[in-house]
Amino acid sequence: MSQRADPIEPTWTDVWGRSRTVSAESHAALADAMGGAPGGVPPSDLDPVRLVNAGEQLPGPGQLTLEDGTDLGVTASLPRDLPHGYHRLSTEAGEQLLLCAPPRCYLPAHLRTWGWSVQLATARSRRSWGIGDLDDLRTLAGWSSRLGAGLLQVSPLGAPTPGPDPEASPYFPGTRRFRNPLYLAIGSIPGAEAIADQLDPLARAGEALNAERIVDRARVQSLKQRALEQIWAAGAGTGTAAEQGVAALRDELGASLRQWATYSVVAERLGGDWRRWPDDLRHPGSPGVAREAAVAAGRVAFHEWVQWLLDDQLRAAGSLGPGLVHDLPIGFDPGGFDAWSWQGQLAQGASMGAPPDLLALDGQDWGLPPFVPHRLRAAGYRPFIDTLRASLRHAGGLRIDHIGGFFRGWWVPAGRSSGEGAYVRFPSAELLAVLALESERAGAWVVGEDLGTIESGVRQTLADRQILSMRLVYFEDVPPSEYPWSAQALITTHDLPTVAGLWSGSDLSDQERAGVTPDVASMAMLRDRVLRVADQPSGGGVHDVILATHAALAASPSAVIVATLEDALVVEERVNLPGTVMPARHNWSIGLPSPIEELEADPFVTRLAAIMATGRPRA
Repeated sequence: MSQRADPIEPTWTDVWGRSRTVSAESHAALADAMGGAPGGVPPSDLDPVRLVNAGEQLPGPGQLTLEDGTDLGVTASLPRDLPHGYHRLSTEAGEQLLLCAPPRCYLPAHLRTWGWSVQLATARSRRSWGIGDLDDLRTLAGWSSRLGAGLLQVSPLGAPTPGPDPEASPYFPGTRRFRNPLYLAIGSIPGAEAIADQLDPLARAGEALNAERIVDRARVQSLKQRALEQIWAAGAGTGTAAEQGVAALRDELGASLRQWATYSVVAERLGGDWRRWPDDLRHPGSPGVAREAAVAAGRVAFHEWVQWLLDDQLRAAGSLGPGLVHDLPIGFDPGGFDAWSWQGQLAQGASMGAPPDLLALDGQDWGLPPFVPHRLRAAGYRPFIDTLRASLRHAGGLRIDHIGGFFRGWWVPAGRSSGEGAYVRFPSAELLAVLALESERAGAWVVGEDLGTIESGVRQTLADRQILSMRLVYFEDVPPSEYPWSAQALITTHDLPTVAGLWSGSDLSDQERAGVTPDVASMAMLRDRVLRVADQPSGGGVHDVILATHAALAASPSAVIVATLEDALVVEERVNLPGTVMPARHNWSIGLPSPIEELEADPFVTRLAAIMATGRPRA
């Protein structure tokens, strides 16, 4: 894609097959959003990014510098042994990123495994402080390993925008690069044991929160923040192991760790939304921000230490056998850290969403700022690369939410309805090349959430790149036995009814209580699909239906199959009911009905796990 090309698609075909034309007003508003973001990129005759292969001829001679800093001098052709990586070519016209990537993502040739999907916040143990934490994730990993599972798919772990009432949705993070401190297991922090008596009242208050079905993030945050500050004050951050650990993490992540810590310090004083800060603090490179970091150096170090703790506990959770499959949300809070850090590459007058379809007749506006394609390219894809690397840390796989956005995204101009948006085309070949390179380096396979409205040819392109597709029993017209190998197969997701909720009809009642007019016909269609797959009588018991449906899933040829812990525990409430917010419904906050210590002894869970493992080798 050239920097000067207009990526806005003037016409598109809706889900009903009708051709729609973008209005001149919407086109003008989106064009302005692309050109009006701070830190604009002037037009250039030099394409900032070039996809290359080893041994190919260059358009002209230039100074070639490899990613590792090796200077190969002036050359008109690339070496035949050019390694995969991000290389630089300097010519009289400027500098160009040469992107040399493998043709496909990492994917074991005979992958055939199974695992659980876990919403970490709601999977609590008896020792949790009101919310599932990384020690709980480690416990689940050990249990899953003993069952022979090959993966544990985890809800997004990104930190919310700082504030007294943390955002519940893991798909609306303040940052996708740094972890949520609420997931820290306080008792496992080095130095916590030395002040156990001091922490005991906080621990007892935290454990008391487990008696409440609804996760109360505000209270959890208050308790954990006080505990962290007490451990820090006792000198835990100044020990040799902590200092070396933070230094190593800083070396790996570069300036971004210090930048996150500085942002956190300013957010504690002024609130998390950087758009409301004084002008001299609204850009991470400003002198005002540097002064804040210098004045509050101790507090900056505290926030770096917290991220090191999170990284260390996540590493420990991922070391017990099943590969952790992390989840990459499509975007982030416009007032949060990532938006502050990368504001020069974002469209400030538009947000991401979805066009009108059968599930949302008026379309959707997610309130997430999109990257401007040519600005992202001019930045050498640095924001994208850093986000992928953060998501692939301590991971065996990566689920990418709304992967159709790699090809085109629905943008809604500020102040307009979702239906007045337009599709904006992205440089998919380059994005997929970066993904393949980072996947190969991490040794982690990739699954793309390709549900909903996906344009023709995308699924084939993803398959060619060895990116697994998603196949949901709820959405497929064919039985699991006809699913492709290159897929992750499952019954439901966090946004859809659980099997128990669908079977009992309680999901319809839940929608009504939350103020949503239920689509009875659609729910009946989903139930009929489960009925066909399970091959059970319509009045059969829910336990039999869950087991039979998962047995059909296990018999599919798909490389990966996943069951939710909600279905394993016969939970009727879905994790998230789209279109609803507090207090109408406690999305992302309904705790599992029993502590995770009871999973191993639950005969139904054990039976379901045995069914999922049928015909799939132990990890």
